[in-house]
Amino acid sequence: MTGEPRPQDREPGRGREPERDVPAIVGRKAERKLRAQRAGRRGVWFGLGMFGLVGWAVALPTVVGVALGLWLDSRFPSRVSWTLTLLLTGVLLGSLNAWYWVKRESRDE
Repeated sequence: MTGEPRPQDREPGRGREPERDVPAIVGRKAERKLRAQRAGRRGVWFGLGMFGLVGWAVALPTVVGVALGLWLDSRFPSRVSWTLTLLLTGVLLGSLNAWYWVKRESRDE
């Protein structure tokens, strides 16, 4: 005996799993393989499209925020820079929007 625990005595997630879980193991591996095959079909154009979507999702609210901020600064001067405030707000909203789209795409796999 080598002092190594038998496979059925090991904790789940450490080394080999107990033999009684073979159907579950095979099912998980098959599911992972199918997901990898589906993801493999997504080519360069999908990646570029996602990159563009994320870019526009951040850029558009940022540009709108800057434009609105410049207009507010010219109409209603104050100590607070509306341009800077709305720029940061646009970046924040755009980042949240991009995160939403990326999360949604990864869930659809």
